[in-house]
Amino acid sequence: MAPQDDQPIDAAIDSEAQRKPISTIVIFIAMHTEALPLVNRFQLKEEHDSLFPKGVPWVRYHGIYKDLHIYIVQPGKDPALGVDSVGTVSASLVTYATIQALKPDLIINAGTAGGFKAKGAGIGDVFLASEVAFHDRRIPIPVFDLYGVGLRQAFSASNILKELNLKLGKLSTGDSLDMSPQDEASITANDATVKDMEGAAVAYVAELLKVPAIFLKAVTDIVDGDKPTAEEFLQNLAAVTAALDETVAKTIDFISGKCLLEL
Repeated sequence: MAPQDDQPIDAAIDSEAQRKPISTIVIFIAMHTEALPLVNRFQLKEEHDSLFPKGVPWVRYHGIYKDLHIYIVQPGKDPALGVDSVGTVSASLVTYATIQALKPDLIINAGTAGGFKAKGAGIGDVFLASEVAFHDRRIPIPVFDLYGVGLRQAFSASNILKELNLKLGKLSTGDSLDMSPQDEASITANDATVKDMEGAAVAYVAELLKVPAIFLKAVTDIVDGDKPTAEEFLQNLAAVTAALDETVAKTIDFISGKCLLEL
């Protein structure tokens, strides 16, 4: 069940800010494999100063491309297990710290996702999310149920959608790669085309701090297909990451020289 009074984050952003040329973009990416092609493409350099709290594994790259300061931030590797720190907890923390430190004009959450063929998704498709919600925060109490879903409209980027010929779909977020029957029911209720493990968390923080956020998600696996999710994800990760890299690069090129209202 979705809230009835949800508004696009555009409405919360000062009109003057929407007319100001975009100068600083933060790209939040959960996995190093997904981030590396963009780091190389834009010739970004890793920064090691004390911007983030001491001891956290978070990673930050920076560079200047055309008229834009571009930052890529990642949660980094789990200190104990050495794997990418995927999921909503790391995404929330890193997004909050990054906004506080860098004051970006725009956040792009780019990454891979599972897609539903019943909703028109295919391997390698890149979707621009129209809205985001959680599917694993089930709180069956009036009003708390709406809080759990946490439906939020993504920043409207209709010109990017048209210029890059992207697909538009709803994004559902949860902390598990697989899909339980309960998750499936919630995802269906969210009318989602793609599912990931970070988007709604990024959207929550971005709305709190009134920073526009767009979500670009490339499909690595078909959730309602006949292949095991983990197997299909790993099989397609490299090729789909290349498609994501190309889309994000074209998005950056389109944004250059524009203000939020022109996106």
